[in-house]
This record gives sequence, structure tokens and C-alpha cells, in this order.
Amino acid sequence: MATDIQKIRNIGIIAHIDAGKTTTTERILFYTGETPRPGDVDDGTTVTDFDPEEAKRGITIYSAAISCHWQGHTINIIDTPGHVDFTAEVERSLRVLDGGVVVFSAVEGVEAQSETVWRQADKYHVPRICFINKMDRIGAGFERVFAQISERLRANPVAVQIPIGEGPATNPTGFRGIIDLIDRKALYFDSEAQGKTIDVQPIPEDEQDRAEEWRSRLVDAIALMDDEAFAIYDKTGDLPADQVIRVLRKAVVTYQLQPVFCGSSLDYIGVQPVLDGVVRYLPSPLDVPPVEGRNPNPKKADKTEVRKPSEKEPVCGLVFKIHADEHAELYFVRIYSGVLKGRSRMLNPRTGSKELISQIWRVQADSRTALEEATCGDIVGIVGPKDSVTGDTLCDQQNPILLESIHFPESVISMAIEPDSSADRKKLETILKLMMKQDPTFTAKISEETGQTIISGMGELHLEIISKRMERDFHLKFRTHKPRVTYRETIPNKHESEGRFDRQTGGTRQFAAVRIVVEPVPNEVNLAVENKLKPNALPPELLEILLSALRDEVKGGGIVGFPLINLKVILKDVEYRERETTETALRGACSDAMRHALQDGGAILMEPIMKLEVVTPEEFVGNVTADLNSRRAIIVNTEPRGNLVALTAEVALSRMFGYSNDVRSLSQGRASFSMEPLRYDVAINPPEM
Repeated sequence: MATDIQKIRNIGIIAHIDAGKTTTTERILFYTGETPRPGDVDDGTTVTDFDPEEAKRGITIYSAAISCHWQGHTINIIDTPGHVDFTAEVERSLRVLDGGVVVFSAVEGVEAQSETVWRQADKYHVPRICFINKMDRIGAGFERVFAQISERLRANPVAVQIPIGEGPATNPTGFRGIIDLIDRKALYFDSEAQGKTIDVQPIPEDEQDRAEEWRSRLVDAIALMDDEAFAIYDKTGDLPADQVIRVLRKAVVTYQLQPVFCGSSLDYIGVQPVLDGVVRYLPSPLDVPPVEGRNPNPKKADKTEVRKPSEKEPVCGLVFKIHADEHAELYFVRIYSGVLKGRSRMLNPRTGSKELISQIWRVQADSRTALEEATCGDIVGIVGPKDSVTGDTLCDQQNPILLESIHFPESVISMAIEPDSSADRKKLETILKLMMKQDPTFTAKISEETGQTIISGMGELHLEIISKRMERDFHLKFRTHKPRVTYRETIPNKHESEGRFDRQTGGTRQFAAVRIVVEPVPNEVNLAVENKLKPNALPPELLEILLSALRDEVKGGGIVGFPLINLKVILKDVEYRERETTETALRGACSDAMRHALQDGGAILMEPIMKLEVVTPEEFVGNVTADLNSRRAIIVNTEPRGNLVALTAEVALSRMFGYSNDVRSLSQGRASFSMEPLRYDVAINPPEM
């Protein structure tokens, strides 16, 4: 059956943690008839938070896809996490969505993650509408949050609704309904019918002046955006409802305005108008620009390929999420053009390999319905690919196109992991590969210096959730530790030393004496061995053995056992006796010379110094600066970035464990940071050995 692409809406529900995204999604599923009764976050009974950790913690961790129908339209919804540790789930969701519903708490307003998801939506040019939720809470303030959306997000919000009252309904001035500014009506939701019954009334007299003031703002904002609307406005001083809706949709699709709704999802107030807003204002796949990519053929790399949202176009889709378990991997794909059929083969232009599409599923959170085919505009799950990863394109073999991939932030926190038994080591390696395939912000690698397996993620909660899942789903037992800092050793000054090897073994004498100079070479990580022997001081074969022995000693580490750094070893002289100077003697003499050079030269411990950048709102600069000073960081630069301040500092890595959580606490979750290796410097507080 052909799909009316004009009646498809691919949207995301996005917000800061605890703003009410999942509850809003539950009400949407209830009112659209997808569920017989709405679930509850506190009870762990919501449809989209189906993972055990989500139900236990009452937060969204994984983006969940689900479809529903409203007024003849198909709405594909992705409920995204609000916690900063799982921002990658929002990133990949926004990459493939056509529109978004941004939920704000009427009490907390624009919060840290609100700013982050708004910037992500700007990055991917996602049109959005706003829903100010929790109008029934103590401290709720519609106008305050509306102003924050404008000021802190630098957005262009326009109210299409205003609340009747604010705060608990038990108060005389409590929240009890909403005013539709477009139709000039008051809407009251019957709580006994769980909001399904809406009583439409005239606007109360004491609210009419306020409603007209807000409606004037709405009309003034959109009248200048359309010639036809301006002509009507210029003649009558007002706009009819159909013109307001038409021009507002145009302004939303072109990213110029963001309509603002209000309500209380928990109390069943205001959700149906948001659904109306999704259908009215957010774009269909036909309303957004066709996707563009490049031709993967190196000879045609400069050619831009375009795919329009039409079933007649060659099939093209983007893998934006992979859910991995012990049995199979489910690939979530947004189809941009053509028709994807089951039991077909698609090209992955990144790898050049062909991927089998053995099954196609319509995914409803944790349940699935098999499909024979899926068309452009659909978001589906597929089973079969083997080599594809998040961000890969799947396309028609005869008409290749490589879409822009998804770029994820770098991980900021690490810990060491080891299996409880050696028998589980191979299993751990396999599971870590599986987890990395599912989550691009999770990495695992073996440290060459320490031999530890280091796992990295976006925060301590992120790594905790992954650890719990490995225990629960894969039955793996393991231990985690802080990773060891990779210290280095060097000497502060030039030092000359001699090493001797003189032994009688089994009637044979072995002798060699070596003189070397070891000198520091600042900022030169690679170690050097230089030969300054006189010509013919050693036979060529023994000279090669001697130089090889010196290189081995340099690589072998210092007094404590850490690798050497910033050193050059110069071979000055050697005592050679024919038949007595052997390979064993030369290696022994080299070892003795290096030991004396490091001991007598006063070897010192070097630690990694990191370049740190912290971006924080101005009001938290003092907190962040004081904390950095306590970590003995050196702040080298401070610069304003809009309403934010960027601090650049140099700090020892050993002092930065736990900083991810600390900087969030210091800034109410609104600061972010990045860190990269800068150099090695003298360790101020070396570890006990």
C-alpha cells in the first residue's frame, strides 16, 4: 500500500532530564490509542523506558522509537534521554529527524541539557515546537520560561497558548486550563476522563485582555513573513485562524519561529494540542530539503548526489543506532528515498561491501512487527548487516551515495576493567566490541604502558550503566579500577657514566667496559642513541650488538620502572679485548652504565600535563576557577563566548579524576569541558612506589 509521505511526521521528544519527556510521550500514546492506559515513570511502567535500568532509575537512557496516528497522520516518535551522559543518543536521533518537540519544566525553565539539545537541533537544522510542562507545580512561571527560551537559547518563540492560572490546582490562582490564542478559546481538560474530554469555552472575562495582548504578539510576529497575510493584517489589523496556521507552519519549517504550548502531562492537560501542533506545524519528509551526499567513487568524489523523498528514487538510508544483544543486532535506519525491501542486498559505500537486509521490523519500543518493505520517510529496524556501524549509509548498489556521517563528542572519563577469571578474558573482549558497536561514545582499548584494559565514556553514570548491562545481559563478572597514570622518567642534567662487565665463568673470561653520556632533550619524546666511537673501536658485528643493547636499555625503563622520556644517550668509548669481549659482556656493561647514569644523575618522575578547556556560564566562573586552583591548575587564558566564558588551563592528569561530576556540581550541570594531552612535566606529588 502506497504511503502518503505528506502525512508522515518524524519527530523527537527532547529536553533536560526530568522535564517530562517520557510522561508526555506516554500521554501521546494514550490519546492516539496506541496504549489502553498511560504508564508511569515512577512505577517503571512506561512503554519507552523498557530497559531494566531505565525502569529502576526512572530516567531515559536509550532513545526509543515508536509510532502512532493522529488526524490521519503517522507520527514516528523518538523519546530521547535528558541526562548529559547520554547526549549521543540525542545527537544521533536529531540527525535523522524532521522535527522536534522540546519540553521545558515550568519550574526549572531552560536547564543545562535544554541548551545542549537546542544547540544540537540548530546543528542539524531541525524545526521545533516548544511545550512548557508542569504548569501545575509550585513555582511554575510561563512568562519566565518563555523569556528564557528567547534569551538563553537565542530563539524566536511565539506563544500559541497561554495558561489559565499557574501552580497547584488547589490554589485559587492554580493552573486549571489553557487559552488557545489562534481560535480565541479556553480549553479545560476533564481529569476524571484522564484528559480525553476537552471542554471548549469562551475565554474568561478576567483573562481576555491578557489573551488579546499575547495574540497581538503572535500576529505581529508572523504578519511580516508573508505578503498575503500582511495585506490582510494591514487592512483589518488582525489575521483569521487559517492564515495564522498557514504562515506559522511556513515559519516553523524554515526555522524562523518556534510555537510555544503549555500544560501538564502528568495531570493530562494540554497534550492533544501539542499533537495538533505536530501535525500543523512540523514538516513532513517532503517539506525538508532533499538529502545530499557524495559519490563514493574516487573518480567522482567531487560530484554531489541528491536523493528526493520519493518512492521512485533509488533507495537510500542512514544507520543511526544499533541495538546489540547476544543473539542479533538490530540496526535502526531512516529511509530517505526509494523503497527498502526485505531479503535484498544493499551497498555500504564506506566499506564497499554488500549488506544483506534479511528482515525489516516496525519497532514499537521493545516490541516489533515484521514488514515486507519500508518506504521513504520511514524509520525502521533491520536485521542482517554485519559490517555496518552507526553513521553508515545503505544505498542502491547501482546508484551509490555516501551521506554525511554522525559525529559524536569525545569521551571524557575512563576506568580500568578486568575479568574475574582468565577464562572470561576472551568473553570480555567480545562483549566490549559489541558495546562499542552499539554506543559510539564508548571505547575500550589496552594501554600499551600499563597493560590495563581501559574503558571510556561520557560520564560516570554512562560507564556504570554499561557495566550493569554487561553483568545483567551477558552474565559477565569483572572488576573495575581507576586507570594508572602513565608516568615517565628522565634526568634533569647531563651526566657521564661508565659501566663494566668483568667475569670469569667456566675457565673463560668475559670483559667489556662502556662509557656513555646521558643528556636531557626537552620536549623530545622519542629517545635517541648516538654513536661517537672512534672508527674501528669495535668490530662491525660487535658494534651493532652494542648499539642494539643500548637501545634495549633505553626502552627498558628507568629506576622505578616507568618508560624513559626526553633523553639522548651518546656512546663515547668502549674497551675491547679480543676473544674476551662477547655479546654477554657488552650487554652487561651497557646495563651497568645506564644504571649508574640514572642513579647518579638523579632521575626524576614526569607526569602527563593536560590542556583543559572549560566552558561555563559567567555566574559560575568563580566556582570553576577556585576548583581549578585547588587542583594546582594553571589558567592560561579566559575568553568570552556569547553569554559563556571559556577557561583554558594546564593541569596534571592525576588531579583530574572525578572532574566530570565535580564541574557539573559547581555549575548546576551547565558547564562542559574537554581535555587533551599537552606534555610531560616534573611530577609534583609522585605516587608511592
